[in-house]
Amino acid sequence: MNFLPKCLSYSECSGGAGRSEIRGGESSNGGFGKDGLLWFHDIGNCGSGEYSMAIVQANQVLEDQSQIESGPFGTFVGVYDGHGGPETARYVCDHLFQHFQAISAEGNGVVTEEIIQRAFLETERGFTSVVSENWHSRPQLATVGACCLVGAIYQQTLFVANLGDSRVVLGKKVGNTGEIAAIQLSTEHNANIESVRWELKDLHPNDPQIVVLRHGVWRVKGIIQVSRSIGDVYLKHTRFCREPINGKFRVPPPLNMPILLATPTILKHPLHPNDSFLIFASDGLWEHLSNEKAVEIVKSHPRKGSAKRLVKAALHVAAKKREMRYSDLRNIDKKVRRHFHDDITVIILFLNHDLICRGVVQDPTLSIRSALEH
Repeated sequence: MNFLPKCLSYSECSGGAGRSEIRGGESSNGGFGKDGLLWFHDIGNCGSGEYSMAIVQANQVLEDQSQIESGPFGTFVGVYDGHGGPETARYVCDHLFQHFQAISAEGNGVVTEEIIQRAFLETERGFTSVVSENWHSRPQLATVGACCLVGAIYQQTLFVANLGDSRVVLGKKVGNTGEIAAIQLSTEHNANIESVRWELKDLHPNDPQIVVLRHGVWRVKGIIQVSRSIGDVYLKHTRFCREPINGKFRVPPPLNMPILLATPTILKHPLHPNDSFLIFASDGLWEHLSNEKAVEIVKSHPRKGSAKRLVKAALHVAAKKREMRYSDLRNIDKKVRRHFHDDITVIILFLNHDLICRGVVQDPTLSIRSALEH
C-alpha cells in the first residue's frame, strides 16, 4: 500500500490509480477535504448507490484504515481499526480485498460466506508470516492487531463479516411512516459483552484467568478487550509470546491453543427496498453515539457530508463528557487527542435498489483507500 503524506488514495478509473491530495477544504480532484485532523469525502457514487466517508485522527499515528471498492464483483466496504500500532490495519487494507477478489474469482466471481472467511484467514496467515520474517528486527509487530469489519454487496445480498468491536448499523424504513429504524447487523467480540466472556470460558475451561476485570473493564488475559482480530499473534502462537516482546504482553505458559481467534462472524442479509442506508464505523464512533442517534442524524440531514456530520456529532459528545467546548477539543493535537477520543472512521452507504436489482456494473470501477501517514 502506498502511503501519501496527509492524503487519501483515490482511484476511479479502469486501468490505473489516481490520487487526490488534500490541501485544505474541498479538493477539486476527487472531492476530498481536510479540516484539522478530520479527513472527508462528502459524497460519491458506487455500484450500489452513494457513499460518504470521514476519518478523524486521535493517535500520534492514525491506526484506522478503510476502503471502498466497487466493480463487477459488487461493492466492498472495509473498516480496519488497529491497536498497538498501525501496521496490521495497513496490512489488512492492502491484502484482504485482494484475497477476497482472488478467491471469489476461483468460483467465477460468486460471493459466499466461505469465500469471505477464507479471505480473512489468508490475510491472518499473511500477517503472521510478516511477523515471523521480522521477529528479530521488529518483534513488536507480534503485539499489533486490528479489528476488521467488512460489508460486501453481491447481487441483492449483503454479507457482513466482523472481527472485534467495529459495527455496521442498517437504517431501515418503517413502512410508510417516514420513520427509520436502527438495526445492528454485526456481531461484536468484546470481553465487556457477557456472551463473549462465556464463549471465552467455554473455549478455555481450564484457564480461570481467561477474562479479568480491571478498573471496571473486562479484558482477555487482563490485556486486551477484543476476543477476535487479525494480528495479535503473541496471543495465538507460543513462539511469539516470549522475549524480546514487552513483559506486559507475555502470558504464562502453556499457550496450548490460540487465545484470540481470526475467524469472523458472518451475517447474510437479503436486501429489501426498505433498507435505506448502512453505517460502517470503528468503535470510536459508537463509544459516543447510540445506533438510534447515528441513524437519526443521517436520516435528518442531506446525504452530502453525512459521514463528516456523524464524526463531528461524536466529537461534540466527547467534548461535553470532558466539560469542554468542541472548538477547544478541535484545537488539541494528535496523540494528546487520544485522551479524549479514539481514531474514528465512518463510511455511509446509501443504497440504490434500482442499481442493485439490475446488477449494474460500475464502470469505471471505484477504489478508495485511506492512506494517511504522519
